[in-house]
Amino acid sequence: MKARKVIIIMAAFVAPSAMAGTVFADRTNEHRTQWRLVHEETFDQPLDDQRLASWFRDDPCEKAGYRVDESYDDCGRFFETMGGPGFRQQLAKFHLYRKSFAFGEDGWLTAELAARDTDSDGRPDNPPQLLRDVLPGVGPVAQLDEPNHQGGVVIRATRPLPKNYRVEMTLRTINFGGQRDGSWHYSDGRINGYSPQGCKTNFPWASNGDFSRPECEWDDMRAGKSGANGFYFLGIMDYPAAPHNNVLIHTHRKVAIDAYNRYQYTGDGLRYCDPATKQYESYGKGTGNGVNMIFMTSERRYQNQPGTEYLMHSECGVAKGGAIVSQVDLRPELMPEQSYRFAIERTDDGYTMEISGAFAHVGQATYRYSQKFTPDDGDCSETIWHYNQTPEEYDGRCDATWTWEGPGGKLVDENTWPADSSYPDYFMIGDPHLNFYEGKAHIDDIKLYVPKTE
Repeated sequence: MKARKVIIIMAAFVAPSAMAGTVFADRTNEHRTQWRLVHEETFDQPLDDQRLASWFRDDPCEKAGYRVDESYDDCGRFFETMGGPGFRQQLAKFHLYRKSFAFGEDGWLTAELAARDTDSDGRPDNPPQLLRDVLPGVGPVAQLDEPNHQGGVVIRATRPLPKNYRVEMTLRTINFGGQRDGSWHYSDGRINGYSPQGCKTNFPWASNGDFSRPECEWDDMRAGKSGANGFYFLGIMDYPAAPHNNVLIHTHRKVAIDAYNRYQYTGDGLRYCDPATKQYESYGKGTGNGVNMIFMTSERRYQNQPGTEYLMHSECGVAKGGAIVSQVDLRPELMPEQSYRFAIERTDDGYTMEISGAFAHVGQATYRYSQKFTPDDGDCSETIWHYNQTPEEYDGRCDATWTWEGPGGKLVDENTWPADSSYPDYFMIGDPHLNFYEGKAHIDDIKLYVPKTE
């Protein structure tokens, strides 16, 4: 078969008012001249979470273990504020179990899995798995299998990432929602990747509403107005990533490349960029298999719930806030013969996100988008959230106080980004949400590079 021409779309560090991309010749291997490989995981060795680690119970309300912050954690003050007494009553209806283990060269990677035990028998229900698989024509890969949206599974960096780095991952298959054969309803009975059995809601973590409702009356994640499935292809977090509620995840991301596949969505909160025409299209014009490359900024995205604002480069321009932009549309039907490579780089002054593969409308291509940590004028609405790995990198100018009021009283979250703070970088792959997302994916070739000069 005749090979398609490979192009690369590369954006320099630009302000949101500037255009996002310029077409160059093939430079897909450019990183090999700039970076030195220090770790690589090809999954040639045995990998089976059932043999490598045991489940242990984790009390979300204990001030130890997997606590990240006091406000938005799984027993956080935000949920007690917005939910009142009903939140603690709902949280008590299940036990949370976790397992964690390091693997790869010198244990440079860590797996984090979580699941719920709803019948109190001491065993998690339908828990996720991480194991080695072999795909015909591809070879050994890692399989992330999450049969229930009430669990989570991620692979993360064990130790904080260096000052400058490039991390990349190869995706071999993805089945975390999106249309298949032109439909959100699959031939195997799944709906947007979710099993048809039981209810699929965001219980017990919501940003507002009646927390005393029965579980099945919460927001329907499978096919309701809030219905969505998804996956983090690669993200940079400000803590050692592990599955938690979605609100906490959304307050601890620096940059992310993810999927957010909304079931039959017709609203104006999402849109596609067609990289061929360089025009925005409505979400319904795509196949629900879009990739979102988002730089988080210190500005608040919502007034009624926690979350940082989005800065999104694409071939259609640069958008700050507003509808979530999908830069490209994957073609899962071509996998595993076709693979996709995701990469994130950190240099002295900013982050770059990159994706390569065969996309709808354009075929084989590579797209790169970059953003400075903070613009020359210091505008906090364009400053990447928690970018500073050390206190010396940041002067406190984007610190803020977030205030929430609800049935449980008032929460004043002070010093969301104070001076003298520091936030190490950790990369993450998989599903970090304990109340969203369900499916299966195969990944391969996780690599970590540092500059050749180091």
